Amino acid sequence: GLLSVIQRLKGSPEKELRIVLLGLDNAGKTTLLKRLASEEVSTITPTQGFNIKSVHSHGFKLNVWDIGGQRSIRPYWRKYLGSTDLLIYVIDSADQKRFEETGQELAELTEEESLTGVPLLVFANKQDLATAAPAAEIAEGLSLHTYRDREWQIQACSALSGEGVQDGMNWISSQIMNRKK
Repeated sequence: GLLSVIQRLKGSPEKELRIVLLGLDNAGKTTLLKRLASEEVSTITPTQGFNIKSVHSHGFKLNVWDIGGQRSIRPYWRKYLGSTDLLIYVIDSADQKRFEETGQELAELTEEESLTGVPLLVFANKQDLATAAPAAEIAEGLSLHTYRDREWQIQACSALSGEGVQDGMNWISSQIMNRKK
């Protein structure tokens, strides 16, 4: 009726997507979220609970849920996974002592029924640090090549400087466009 005529005159309404942003504590999730929202990243405090930001990208409104990664919060991650269009998982590339732990968490997440087939973007964060492992090495360690039920991408980045973040967003946009077809 009238609403559809108004929408056509106004242009098509922006499509909204739900993105869940997860990773261990201190991986850089909140810094990444603030970078995506073009906010100041010089002072970040650990997330107690969650943050939600809406980011506009390529004609889409991305509602990004940044959920704390402390061990005590991780069991609650599953409560936020329903209706997820894309999963972003952030890894501290310089914290090699926690690679096994972060790999186990990611493996458990990707087995969740509510995430079946949901595209996965892994940000190999903190690439600006000398001790950072390369993204290809992290992908191998996480056995990402065995993920056959979803599209996935690993993207080297520095949430602090912003390097590599836009490349990850471009991949997200390509996933959105492919799903629209």
